[in-house]
Formats: sequence, C-alpha cells, structure tokens
Amino acid sequence: MELRELLMLCIEQKASDLHITEHEPPILRIHGKLHRTDYKPLTREETKRLVYSILTNPQKEIFEKNLELDFSLSLPDLDRFRVNVHLQRGSVEAAFRRVPLKIPSIDELGLPPIVKDLVRKPNGLVLVTGPTGVGKTTTLAAMIDLINNERESLIVCIEDPIEFIHKNKKSIIKQREVYSDTHTFAEALRHVLRQDPNIIVVGEMRDLETISTTLTAAETGHLVLATLHTPDAPQTVQRIIDVFPPYQQQQVRLQLADCIQGVISQLLLPRVDGKALVLACEIMVGTPAIRNLIREQEIAQIPTIMQTSYQFGMKTMDRSLKELYTQKLITLDVAISKVKSTEEFRQL
Repeated sequence: MELRELLMLCIEQKASDLHITEHEPPILRIHGKLHRTDYKPLTREETKRLVYSILTNPQKEIFEKNLELDFSLSLPDLDRFRVNVHLQRGSVEAAFRRVPLKIPSIDELGLPPIVKDLVRKPNGLVLVTGPTGVGKTTTLAAMIDLINNERESLIVCIEDPIEFIHKNKKSIIKQREVYSDTHTFAEALRHVLRQDPNIIVVGEMRDLETISTTLTAAETGHLVLATLHTPDAPQTVQRIIDVFPPYQQQQVRLQLADCIQGVISQLLLPRVDGKALVLACEIMVGTPAIRNLIREQEIAQIPTIMQTSYQFGMKTMDRSLKELYTQKLITLDVAISKVKSTEEFRQL
C-alpha cells in the first residue's frame, strides 16, 4: 500500500477527506460520512511510513519539534490536498482534505446572488464564517475567482496553507503561505499595505493582532475577505468585539460598524438521497440599520433586522433551512437539528 494509491482512491470515490490512523484501515469521508476502505488495519510502523513518505527533511524536523504540521500537497495529475500531520497516543497519523483543481463558481456552490454584490464592493470587510469543514475556503476561492474574471486588481492572499491555486486572469494574485513565505498572519498583514493591494484575503482571523490589523486594512479603502470560526452573523460580530480588552471595545464597535459589508455563515448538510451535501447559508448585509445596532451594542437585535430585510438580500439560517426543506433537498429531521428557533421555523 502506497499513499499515492490512497489519494487516487480518495479522488475516484469523490471523498472530501482521507484519514490515516493506527489500528484502522485508511478511512474516507464521503458526503459527510466515514467509510472504512477494504485495506487491512494499519500498524504504527505503517502509518509512520505512509506519512513520512511525503515529508521533506525540513518538514520532518518541524514535525518532530512541534508535534504538529500543516502543509499543502500537490502531486502530478492529481488534486491538491491540505494535510495535517499529528500524533495520537504516540502514533504518527494524518488527515488529508481534498482540494479540487477547478475552482467552483459562486453559482455552482449554490450561494445566493447577494454574495456577488458583496464581492463587487470597492472596500470594506466581507466575512465567511462557520465551523470547520463547511466549505469556507471554497467560498473564498470562488469569490476571488469572480474578482479575477471581472476586475484588474492586485490581490494579496495570506493563507495557512495555500489550498486553491489561482492563475492570473484580469487580476494579479499573490498567494503567501504562513510559515513558508511569512511568519504569521499578523506579521504579513502589517506589511501588506506596502505591497499596493486592492484586495486583501485573510485565510483565518485567529487572534487579536490579526483581527485588529484586518479591521484597519478594511478601514483604509481596501476590500478585505476573511474567514472566522463562528456559527452565525450575530456571534461573528460579538466575537470580533470580545477579542479586544474592554477599554478598546467601543472603538472597535465603531470601526466594525463603518467597514462591515457582509457576513456569510455556512453549513453543509446531507442531501435527501445521501449522495451529496447541500449548502445552507445565512447572509447579513451591512445596511444602515445593522451598522447602527453594532455601534449601539444591540447585537441581540440583529436577527430581527435580518428577518425583516429580505429585500436587501439578508437571510437567517432558519429561512435557508426552510427553503432547502421546501425544495425537498434536505429532510425535516436534518433541518430541525440545525434551526435556532424550532417555533419560528415551523411558522416559516
């Protein structure tokens, strides 16, 4: 058994992930469910051999020092993979996330038309949020590709690791990988304004310094696209504010209210036939009413505005789930398991 044949199997089966773990055969995640392959369970020696077969000597040194390693893997004639190498009870194991070579369009992903309007904004902050594994990076790639097809812009992407590879079309795209091309997100952002960007893409807003620099970049006339691990729009706004110490929070509220253009919160749900995943998304648009609620620290009122502002392209997650259920794309049980207000959902 060689890793290349496992990665080939992952592509053939249209799996999203491949897991190498001790005492189990290689495992594929297909349409959200785990499937054990027909191989024999792996021993500790086999997992290490498979994983180390793709590591360079410097990567082995980093992994053995830090006990964690993230990187992207590109093999000839295959899709790319985002790789995480880690230890589990002393065993060297890995998770491979498949990244297709073709970047899907916003329409192909099933995102609403308002997303295109947000991407076409000349400046401000657009956030893509949701838990791990719901396609935030894919949505971000589709947004960059739309700009690349339509505008002559200089786009600087800061990623960890680089997943989708963008080719220059109308735009010039610079993709910088954390730890390879720069030390941290925050450090790259501190210098990015001297690189003459029109658009800045932040792979993940992880800490106070990164969030602070991102807000500053969005304030200074740039369009900034970024991701955050938050479940919905109100919690996204609250998380950004709460990262800062209390004496800074009023200033941050004003900054965020001025620059926020929109928040796209995503979920991936199993389709009724079990043969694919369906995208559900919540959209918050930075209208005057939303901006005012952020300034006044009335975050709890944001869902009410979203429910009554459908004409501006806004949509709550509950409405999105209701639409998918009505279209018979997801089951009622799946919809109910994800709604915030069961009573409101049934009224919808």
